[in-house]
Amino acid sequence: MTSDNADSVSILVPSGMLGAGFPEETINRGIALGADVIAVDGGSTDSGPYYLGASKPKTTAAAVARDLRLLLRAAAGAGIPLIVGSCGTSGTDDGVDWVAGIVAGLLAEEGLSMNVARIYSEQRAADLKEPLEAGRIHPLPPLGDLDVATLEECTHIVAMMGHEPIAEALSAGAQVVLAGRATDTANAAAYALLKGMPAGPTWHAAKIVECGGQCTTNPRMGGVFATIDRTGFTIEPLDESAACTPISVAAHMLYETANPYLMREPDGTLDVRDAVYTALDERRVRVEGSRFQHAEQHTIKLEGARITGYETMSFSAIRDPLILKDIEGWASLMHIVFTQRVEQTLGLTRDDYDYDLRLYGYDAVLGDLDPSTEPPREVGVMLLVRAGDQALATAVAKVANPLMLHLPAQDMDYLPSLAFPGSPAEVERGAAYEFVLNHAVDSLTPTAMFRTELSTEFSTEMGEKHDV
Repeated sequence: MTSDNADSVSILVPSGMLGAGFPEETINRGIALGADVIAVDGGSTDSGPYYLGASKPKTTAAAVARDLRLLLRAAAGAGIPLIVGSCGTSGTDDGVDWVAGIVAGLLAEEGLSMNVARIYSEQRAADLKEPLEAGRIHPLPPLGDLDVATLEECTHIVAMMGHEPIAEALSAGAQVVLAGRATDTANAAAYALLKGMPAGPTWHAAKIVECGGQCTTNPRMGGVFATIDRTGFTIEPLDESAACTPISVAAHMLYETANPYLMREPDGTLDVRDAVYTALDERRVRVEGSRFQHAEQHTIKLEGARITGYETMSFSAIRDPLILKDIEGWASLMHIVFTQRVEQTLGLTRDDYDYDLRLYGYDAVLGDLDPSTEPPREVGVMLLVRAGDQALATAVAKVANPLMLHLPAQDMDYLPSLAFPGSPAEVERGAAYEFVLNHAVDSLTPTAMFRTELSTEFSTEMGEKHDV
């Protein structure tokens, strides 16, 4: 892998996630400011294990295509690379191919020819048995030691790449890099590190820009522009109505980090304890003093999800003041009557199914951590049933239907009428998943767990493929 040892590298980050949208004029401004690369994150685990377990995107294709069209035009027009990390939300191989298919169609529509690299990060359980048996896979809190059975239960497993596979694809001539699961910072750091920028300022800048405008005074208005040089980096919003301040920039080190001064990447640890944040003017901030300590052992994080059952949901709403004056008593009665009727009608015990009863508008979010002190005006009751198959989950939920419509409180001498928002009342949610892999692999090389394909002639057929 070669580098050009540039004096500085400027990164345009349009938003915190591909498909989230941004004003077109902010991209034009970033190009006018002299962007050397466009980088954007395409995924996250924030929305839970479904998107990895099912290998489905969180974002809609229309929103992703809208953003990509503008970014591809800008990158091609300026002759700079475009990097997308964690394609398709979870970074599975399906996610990479999904984004690649959208890119192929857009390039054809726009009449553009660009070299596109697809970096695959999905792992087979069978291939992970050797490093597991060799003691090269270690648990990350709060999970414990891993076993082969857990690997085999996962519907999808991804390895979270650092910057190295992305930089390797750029060195091979890629103008568009579509990466599987990657650290949020890797897509922004890769080009600058390839061009010889120091690791401390680069990783710090990548961390600050990872969520686009979140490090500004107006996070709703597009992304940011960061220039990394030999001693630090300078950052400003792409929207001229927003501003970066020392506080807004420094505060982003608090975001999704266990320690606001230290952040681990596959290659080592960013240390910002000595970083100094200086306002250059009303909109721009200069940051210096960041360091990066390279690790003795390069590590790659694994993420995996498995099916825990199948879910059916029902929802009703309560406005009856006699129920609401003791909503906890009503919920306790609901638990008793519901489980009794499931046993009477279906012959099932709690070992055969599971459920949650959540009182929205009362305590559904924080529960006992923030107890209510007065009767609510109205409450939404959500019943979420989970069982070994979909039909069973729905059958159990249907037993609750008359209770969620008419169950009276203990001291009521009439049947109340509660409110379902729609018909049918039961909504089948399909498979439910849980994360079961949060482990790190001692890497043999930074790129060994990833597979890259480069299309030199990109068309609707995805072009001629070459392994990198």
